[in-house]
Amino acid sequence: MYKVFTRTWWRENPDWPNGLEPHIGKKKYISKANSEEQAQWICQRYNETHEAGRLSLKAEYEDA
Repeated sequence: MYKVFTRTWWRENPDWPNGLEPHIGKKKYISKANSEEQAQWICQRYNETHEAGRLSLKAEYEDA
């Protein structure tokens, strides 16, 4: 069993170059998967259909 989630990799900070500071955001769980292949597919579909934006919001997965 795997948990699929989204999180950002940057946060706004005007004191950093380009106004972005590296920062691992809080996980927001969006789905569960029965296999690693299914988890990878969910992440791939999410990342293909959602704009990552300035803070680089992306889907990932972990063991449940």
